[in-house]
Amino acid sequence: MKSITGINITKSYGKDELVTEVLRGINIEVHDGEFLAIMGKSGAGKSTLLYQLSALDKPTSGEIYIEGKNIADFSETELVNFRLFTLGYIFQDYALIPDLSAEENVLLPLLMRGLDWQTAKTKAQTALTSVGLINRDTNLPSQLSGGEQQRVAIARAVAGKPKIIFADEPTANLDSISGHDIIELLHDLHNKGQTIVMVTHESEYVEYCNRIIYLEDGLIVPEKCRLINPLPNYANTYLTTGSTL
Repeated sequence: MKSITGINITKSYGKDELVTEVLRGINIEVHDGEFLAIMGKSGAGKSTLLYQLSALDKPTSGEIYIEGKNIADFSETELVNFRLFTLGYIFQDYALIPDLSAEENVLLPLLMRGLDWQTAKTKAQTALTSVGLINRDTNLPSQLSGGEQQRVAIARAVAGKPKIIFADEPTANLDSISGHDIIELLHDLHNKGQTIVMVTHESEYVEYCNRIIYLEDGLIVPEKCRLINPLPNYANTYLTTGSTL
């Protein structure tokens, strides 16, 4: 079953002769339970593609279906709720609220879902425990290391049990030890059935993924895409020639 289907996705910025084409017709599929890595050189369009697939931005043209739903059909309110209840996000810069504690950063989206305080607190504590931070729950982000802040971000992403997690360069600001620990956490989530789409430029981490999509100048380069650990329920042919994957 497909979690995400993208059809001829384009993304441009600017107008007239100043138009910059960042994505130039991407066809992509992400399967349930897959750990997909999006790779490519700086400026290839990796993060831009992730933002389209994760409903954080709208493509200039093309269609994106998440869990079988065309996200273009959503109103702004419906889109906000869809992101809140269905998707989880992990960003390169952690995106934590500096005046809130680790626990409060995890609590906030749960409360926005309408959970009562005690239920949300219990879920937040469980999520922080799962990333090894239960004893740091009262600390502000400024009192945490980069690796610890990213663990809080992961706890926030998983606390609501999203269908899909999107991670944009989650190890880019971390030292090698902290970066490896974060990938191990994502790997553990994947082993439990979590669908993950991750942008990364660090080739040593893709061994944990099922598949690599390689972008160059806003296009998928089939000959540079690779199967690493094929999903057991899909034939190897789900990495195909052409731009459809």
